[in-house]
Amino acid sequence: MPPTPADTDPVPDTDPVPARRPRRVPGAAAVRDYRALSAVSRLLVWSQFTFNVGFFAVLPYLAGHLSGALGLAGWLVGFVLGLRTFSQQGLFVVGGALTDRFGARPVVLAGCALRIVGFVWLGLAEQAWSAVGAVLLVGFAAALFSPAVETEIARQAVRHETADGVPRTRVLALFSAGGQAGALLGPLLGAVLLALGGAQHFRLACGAGAVVFAVVLAAHWRLMPSSPSSLSSPPRNAPPGTLREGLAQLPRSRGFLALTTAYGCYLLGYNQLYLALPEELHRATGSQAALAWLFALSSVLVVVGQLPLSRWAAAQLTWAASVRLGLALIAASFALPGLLVLLVPARGPWGAVVFVVLLTLGQMLVVPATRAWLPDLVGDRHLGLFTGALSSLSGLLVLAGGAPAGALLSVSGAAPWLALAVVPVVGACCVPRRRDRRTGTGTPTPTEPLIGAQARAEKRTDA
Repeated sequence: MPPTPADTDPVPDTDPVPARRPRRVPGAAAVRDYRALSAVSRLLVWSQFTFNVGFFAVLPYLAGHLSGALGLAGWLVGFVLGLRTFSQQGLFVVGGALTDRFGARPVVLAGCALRIVGFVWLGLAEQAWSAVGAVLLVGFAAALFSPAVETEIARQAVRHETADGVPRTRVLALFSAGGQAGALLGPLLGAVLLALGGAQHFRLACGAGAVVFAVVLAAHWRLMPSSPSSLSSPPRNAPPGTLREGLAQLPRSRGFLALTTAYGCYLLGYNQLYLALPEELHRATGSQAALAWLFALSSVLVVVGQLPLSRWAAAQLTWAASVRLGLALIAASFALPGLLVLLVPARGPWGAVVFVVLLTLGQMLVVPATRAWLPDLVGDRHLGLFTGALSSLSGLLVLAGGAPAGALLSVSGAAPWLALAVVPVVGACCVPRRRDRRTGTGTPTPTEPLIGAQARAEKRTDA
């Protein structure tokens, strides 16, 4: 049968026109990540934001108040600020141990209450001894609040990962970005209050800080679960972890100590924002006028870039590789300005800008990966203690390295920068290769649950 015209006609092209890919709305992924969080996780992200708003509304102006309104000598101002750092960073381990014993809620509430009292006291203090007492109380309040919140957000991140398959670093990245947004907004709020307050400007700033912490206290009183959370249920009749057990386990946890050393090297490098950066600006431009802008640049980079970078790192890198890459960027943040000093000795802020950008990118990789890795290194029973110990021991490393770093910076030229680049390289060499799933005795502890999604975590944490 001869073909009909219909059979011989060419078949028309009926392929549909390719649909346009929907435009990506900036921040949409972050909003989705935030909405997917549990109510407790959202509370913790907002708590970190408001905590930093209240804290940084007062802290940047504390030295000026002590030397101006109270007339303290310069050495005494430095001593008081050092006491604040010690009472906060050095006592994180205390807050972490109390979190293990009583749960996050009462420790957070106690920290908020003490911070409120401390800020009111600081605003009213008119003598040196009174200001010292208030500053110590403000620092100790943070030593309670911060480890409790950091421990609970780590637990919530692991739960979220186990239930929904979302990498825990994305939850921790939201937490970091929220805190940095508060650190960016807090000084602006303080500046406004100082401008409006006249002679009572610092007292007004302290009062605003106390109000902020009262809001945080009320939110946690209302929304934080009363019972201590855990990542998984230990075997029935398992004895609770004690402080003595945790302290005995700590020096035998080689993986934790190695990660703490690496984190301490990061922290020593990051601390140069406050030491090396002013020196470089003064050398390159003759003044430190751009310092506030560079601090703002660092905060904006974290607020805008933390979540996209953490999503990329979660898809492409193990936790160990993320920490190592972050430390490599921090090493480059010192090495490149040093090379610029050698090759382009002309005046200009570009070395400082490169330093801030690379250092901040390194921070954005190191901090979430370290916090995500910690629960699998140490288990759940002593997570609060080890979370606090991470900060306290790292702070000791910074304290030990601060004087040598300051001495290096007194030398002109590229040598100080190139020498400081060695510190994060040493830290990268200390990053543990595998997750430490054992106690110091070398045998698994049946009452210490191994947390997270086992198969995914095993693959991801191998370096």
